[in-house]
Amino acid sequence: MFLRAEQEALIAQVFEIYLKEHHHGDIIQITANNNEAIHQPVVVNAMTLFEASMEVGDYFNAYPSDVLAIFDKVLCRAAIESSGNVLLKHCGDGRTKEQRLRHTFHTRITGLPVCPELTRDIVPRSRDVGHFLSVTGTVIRTSVVKVLEYERDYMCSKCRHVFMVQAEFDQFYTFVPPVACPNPDGCNSFKFSCLSKGSEPVACRDYQEIRIQEQVQRLSVGSIPRSMVVVLEDDLVDSCKSGDDVTVYGVMCQRWKPFYDGTRCDVELVLKANNIEVNNQQAAAALRMNDIQKEFDDFWNSYKHDPIAGRNRILLSLCPQVFGMYVIKLAVAMVLAGGVQRVDSSGTKIRGECHMLLVGDPGTGKSQFLKYAAKIMPRSVLTAGIGSTSAGLTVAAVKDGGDWHLEAGALVLSDGGLCCIDEFNSIKEHDRISIHEAMEQQSISVAKAGMVCKLNTRTTILAATNPKGQYDPNEPLSVNVALASPLLSRFDLVLVLLDTRNAEWDRIISSFILEDKGLRADSSSLWSMEKMKAYFTVIKQLQPQVSEEANSILTRYYQLQRQKDGRSAARTTIRMLESLSRLAEAHARLMYRETVTIEDAVMAVSVMECSMQGGALQENVNSLLTSFPADPAQQYWTQCQILLEGLNLPLHFQKEQRRLTRTKYNILVNGTTTTYQMLKLRNSSPRYLCKQQAQDMFFVFSLC
Repeated sequence: MFLRAEQEALIAQVFEIYLKEHHHGDIIQITANNNEAIHQPVVVNAMTLFEASMEVGDYFNAYPSDVLAIFDKVLCRAAIESSGNVLLKHCGDGRTKEQRLRHTFHTRITGLPVCPELTRDIVPRSRDVGHFLSVTGTVIRTSVVKVLEYERDYMCSKCRHVFMVQAEFDQFYTFVPPVACPNPDGCNSFKFSCLSKGSEPVACRDYQEIRIQEQVQRLSVGSIPRSMVVVLEDDLVDSCKSGDDVTVYGVMCQRWKPFYDGTRCDVELVLKANNIEVNNQQAAAALRMNDIQKEFDDFWNSYKHDPIAGRNRILLSLCPQVFGMYVIKLAVAMVLAGGVQRVDSSGTKIRGECHMLLVGDPGTGKSQFLKYAAKIMPRSVLTAGIGSTSAGLTVAAVKDGGDWHLEAGALVLSDGGLCCIDEFNSIKEHDRISIHEAMEQQSISVAKAGMVCKLNTRTTILAATNPKGQYDPNEPLSVNVALASPLLSRFDLVLVLLDTRNAEWDRIISSFILEDKGLRADSSSLWSMEKMKAYFTVIKQLQPQVSEEANSILTRYYQLQRQKDGRSAARTTIRMLESLSRLAEAHARLMYRETVTIEDAVMAVSVMECSMQGGALQENVNSLLTSFPADPAQQYWTQCQILLEGLNLPLHFQKEQRRLTRTKYNILVNGTTTTYQMLKLRNSSPRYLCKQQAQDMFFVFSLC
């Protein structure tokens, strides 16, 4: 079935009117570029076009390839008319020039109606052949870009008639000459000669194949994700990379190899792409909307006198099915927020992504944190160490159709996102070594099957493992988890969760699980999953700068750890100082600010102390038993005093104490009325005030 002449005329007329009404500016913009080698796409919204003419929509659903060819012709003609035939004056033969231009102007369709007939979350079947569909999936493999010859000129050996033959997409772009000479004068010869034989091809275009896989979260229970091939041409080439969540608009086609006697014909389904959209980039752009930003601004304005309480409210919404574990939730939130990548004067990049390892006894909730983190972060991959190989984690060389392709592993698929690895100690030793470069240099060097390249792995790694047998606090961490020191030093945080059989803690957990059914009494105040996704996407755009006071705190703590007796050589390397800087920047992002303050540095040091297991300033703390403080400001006051006095930084503590006192008294000056609220200082009374508290009181009354 083909379109009749009157139907083609109607489609061309409707689309020409649509272009003048909705895309006049786009046509003027693309005609400003006179380079015929550059492809000029115009993105057309299908909903708007079909509303203009439902009849064109019916023709498009029935004959998508023919209608798209008409759209391209109309677009090319509109561009030539808009330029005043300037585009045709750059070449001698106007007809040849117009034919060339027709292959550089492309109508890209987007915005199909959401219905089962047009949109797919699973791989289409044979019944969908010939239909224009929208298919959503994840890119798992991209081939190299090739040059494709799509047209050849042939000449009849009898009548010398010259005609053009298009490459057959259905037969892997092979050229199939016609059965008889197409000369309108009636020559029936079947012998033809190729005019371009022995010379370089004249009509070529870029060509690439990618493979997309069904998204696991959209499948039914027990389903195994399937994959399919997508063909990209012209400007669509290199528009996505492995790991991207994409929506592909295109025509479902069949293709097969040439027939041979005695062999079975293998027919495969492929999607010939007309347009491709990378969803994870669009989601990040959509979340940077003004209303989302305003909502978070209002939230922090309401907690401007007690920002730690605002932060703790966010932490309560992080993995709410797990009770308490305050330090773990704070550490996970800081790792997800991440630091700022720095580039020194020599061009060397220092990673901003944080890595964390959770070491704990069975049943301590490690996998719950990994699953929750994978849900709220874009481009996240969740895998288990059991059965994971070096190729599965990094990149594998796969032979397909006679050519070698690189297939991305978990770390490459999560580039720019999060990679969660459960049962980390189950990875074999020689496979574990392969991720050293990926963790620190944020890249993977590949030399496989004649392909030498470097792939980016700018990902945050959140891993969990069980200790080897019973955890022995007297032994080094590398002995307890059976991990080598070079690998341990690449983790910014290593938190140990020990089940100490605490009777009071067991009673609280039992009450939480059995009586409250896993929900808090004030669950209405918790943030939703979508809001958490939006918040972490927004704060990753912040670029906090480290202040001098914060820098001195981090440096002093690093020096103290290096000089401590019995220090862990695997943890107290120069990477520790970089980790402290990243954690301080991450806490500043979590607090929604652009400057790393003393507060951020103190929290970074506090979390690092818990990670060091018997640190230099605090007693050994079991992270599993930490609960949320009833008075966050008072708890931070005590923590700040212990750490800064232990680091011998009295001036920093005095400065932070004055700031906390001003916040604690909460002075509100409004016109002639001054309202102030005094909170009791810990272990103090009006008769016995220290010198600093007396100065703060004098400051309060001087404002009044």
